[in-house]
Amino acid sequence: MTKKDRIYMIQNEIWRKSGNGGPIVAAAIHDGHELRKEVSDIMKLSDNDRLREEDPFTGKWTTIGNTQIIATHSRFEVDLNRPREKAVYQKPEDAWGLDIWENSPSQELVSRSLSEYDAFYKEVFQIFGDLEKQFGHFVVFDLHTYNYRREGINGEAADPNANPEVNIGTGTMERAKWGNLIDRFIADLHNFDYFKRKLDVRENIKFKGGQFPRWIHQTFPNSACAISVEFKKFFMNEWTGVPDIQQLEKISLSLQATIPGVLEELKRIR
Repeated sequence: MTKKDRIYMIQNEIWRKSGNGGPIVAAAIHDGHELRKEVSDIMKLSDNDRLREEDPFTGKWTTIGNTQIIATHSRFEVDLNRPREKAVYQKPEDAWGLDIWENSPSQELVSRSLSEYDAFYKEVFQIFGDLEKQFGHFVVFDLHTYNYRREGINGEAADPNANPEVNIGTGTMERAKWGNLIDRFIADLHNFDYFKRKLDVRENIKFKGGQFPRWIHQTFPNSACAISVEFKKFFMNEWTGVPDIQQLEKISLSLQATIPGVLEELKRIR
């Protein structure tokens, strides 16, 4: 297997990567739902409870990227979007007040989860380093979803004024450098024909970005633009996990429609 094959056909323990080269990366690091056995054995949460706090279907949207990075294991095993010292949830306050464990995870279990975390960042460092050398600049779409019906399946939805359909997190970057690209991306996403209407797309209203984009900008400060894209779960029932297939596909198309503009702005930066 050649070095190129190794990079573009990699399957790790908790995530997978594929791609064909190019400056656009799409990552879905909360898409995963699997647990390794020793974690599953002491997990108190049901599959449905875990699924509700994960980001199902975001992996399907990574087709917008030349490179796709998709988590296969749950954030309840190790959260790749939190600082290392907080990457393994241990108390309810670490995870939205949820009672996670039948028994507290041992230090050995935590260490093995953190080894997965370290392996992920080590490999991603190599991947992004190669993109930097090849293209000079690259863009990472950090794809997520978020809940807005926390009062129950029949409860009232959260205030739409504080919960946009799409939240663009740019709080971890030097926005002045990437401002034109960010503005173009937001405008193109907002102006997409979403079933004869426009999506409510706003910046840094609900989230500003987590550890993954923060690490990217700290590690590749002159070359990487990592944009956190958080879709409110308006396209699915967040309590049952059942999606609207037509909306899933439409969201994918809306993201794809932004790529020409992003590439154009990236070319100007180069």
